[in-house]
Amino acid sequence: MPRSVDLLPRVAIFMAGIAAGVLTGGRRDRSGMDPATIKSLRDSLTGLENRLATQETASANRFTQIEVRLDEHASKLADIPSTTQIVAAMEQLLAKTMSSLDERLSTQAHSIEVLKTTVSQTDSLLERVLESLDSLQTYTDQTGLTDDILLQRPA
Repeated sequence: MPRSVDLLPRVAIFMAGIAAGVLTGGRRDRSGMDPATIKSLRDSLTGLENRLATQETASANRFTQIEVRLDEHASKLADIPSTTQIVAAMEQLLAKTMSSLDERLSTQAHSIEVLKTTVSQTDSLLERVLESLDSLQTYTDQTGLTDDILLQRPA
């Protein structure tokens, strides 16, 4: 189709030249041409002009369709985000995710520190309780010995 469109103006000019030559040449020297040949050439020229007009109309319609499709594609392309917009959105999403992850890790680190402090305090408290129990048991054992000694004494 594009090749025939390129050739169309050349063929039209060529045929117009032939027609002009025939028509002007026929007026100059009608004695050399037979009327049937002239009529045949005129009919051929009319047929060529009709085909040329038909081809021109078809080409114009096709170009109109192509322009409409190009406009549709251009509007669709305008709706599609550009690569930089996609990259910016991905960077923003990644930054938000990293920030959230960093916040959660900080919270967990704080929780671990609190847990360490609690375990340390619990260990210290448990150690004091055990020391108290040991001292109480030692005190009870010493008191029990004195009670045993008092009980074993003859009255």
